Amino acid sequence: MPSPTKILKVSVERTKIVKPKYVGHLPPTTSPLVPLSVFDKITFDMHIASIYAFRAPTPPNSVMENGLARVLSEYREFAGRLGEDAQGNPVIILSDEGVRFVEASVDSTLDQALPFKPSSALLSLHPEVHGVAELLQVQLTRFACGSLAVGFTSHHRVADAHAAGNFLIAWSLATRGLDFSLAVHDRCTFFTPRVPPLLEFEHRGVEFAPKNQFGAAKDDPLKDNIVVHKAHFTKEFLTELKARASAGAAGKPYSTFESLMAHLWRVVTKARGLHEAETTHLRISVDGRGRMNPRLPDEYFGNVVLWACPRAEVRGLVDSPLRYAAELIHDAVARVNDAYFRSFIDLASSGVVEKEELVPTASADKWVLCPNVDVDSWLRLPLYDLDFGGGSPFYFMPSFLPIEGLIFLIPSFIGDGSIEAHVALFDDDQAAFKQICYSPE
Repeated sequence: MPSPTKILKVSVERTKIVKPKYVGHLPPTTSPLVPLSVFDKITFDMHIASIYAFRAPTPPNSVMENGLARVLSEYREFAGRLGEDAQGNPVIILSDEGVRFVEASVDSTLDQALPFKPSSALLSLHPEVHGVAELLQVQLTRFACGSLAVGFTSHHRVADAHAAGNFLIAWSLATRGLDFSLAVHDRCTFFTPRVPPLLEFEHRGVEFAPKNQFGAAKDDPLKDNIVVHKAHFTKEFLTELKARASAGAAGKPYSTFESLMAHLWRVVTKARGLHEAETTHLRISVDGRGRMNPRLPDEYFGNVVLWACPRAEVRGLVDSPLRYAAELIHDAVARVNDAYFRSFIDLASSGVVEKEELVPTASADKWVLCPNVDVDSWLRLPLYDLDFGGGSPFYFMPSFLPIEGLIFLIPSFIGDGSIEAHVALFDDDQAAFKQICYSPE
């Protein structure tokens, strides 16, 4: 069993609902119902939480609240609620009911609390993510030294990580009294299916699966044995990984992401002690904004994510050179191109999903992924561009999410090109992972 963790003594002082603040004009006259796109419908039906830490000085809570109200007038979806239209289709109701705003404090300094470890202690730094109607929640936790932790949770069906990052940047600008970029809210025009549909790729088993493949949601007792370990990979180590992965490869070298994920896929597989004849796959989130043609605006607010799923037999994965895994990853991600995205749109819009009773494979109720691995890379998100008026965050991390086989990649707060990987595995497997994760072999 994992050892108990020290719980931060967080005192919640106030909780309120913040609604959009329209300056100089009435609310827009757009339709109060926003249909979910085909990409919104297949993503995780859950809140995703992250935590940002800022050194003093930081703006007062009232100033940040005012900035939040102002930016919600542009990002009305977050101030709304999920629901259904008259035909039973899922929609976002632009009701302006508001977001949850929590003010809290800690009687210790931030330095005394650091370093934040990926444990259940982090859950006290943001609002509860289960069973909430609000689509966005914010918690401002003040430390005795004047430092601030911003806990942010948003519903994934409203926005992916890219879109949520744009919102955070806009909020920070609004807090400083500056103008911010307007979002692109059209969730229909960009994803019009072709007539007739052209289903060039197999999406069953990737984005969709038969309904009977998933049992009833239940609490898995094994989740209590899942530990999230934060591994730090230096720039020098990453450079060596790239060199090893790219040795003998045709064309340009593999990227840092491809090389690191090839390494982690192999290390996790070894640590689990899987049978050599078993098959493992790696599930990689792929943002479609820059892959669809014509390119989607970076300001598009919603979900545009599909998955690349390279597969390998355990024996071949662990016995072959690092280049083998890197090539599998590179080729799988390359295949998730405009044609793949269009093929998915056609299938999801054709009625086949309903006829065959297919359901999304992105399930928030699955606690164990073994023998597979899911990776969510936040390496290209502007996580350290947030500035509410006192400078950028010096520390960032996702909240505690103990799903065995889930990996988050984030740029290190050190700012030297190093990367932190939050890796969730069973406690017994973590011991083996820690022994071999820093060996580039």
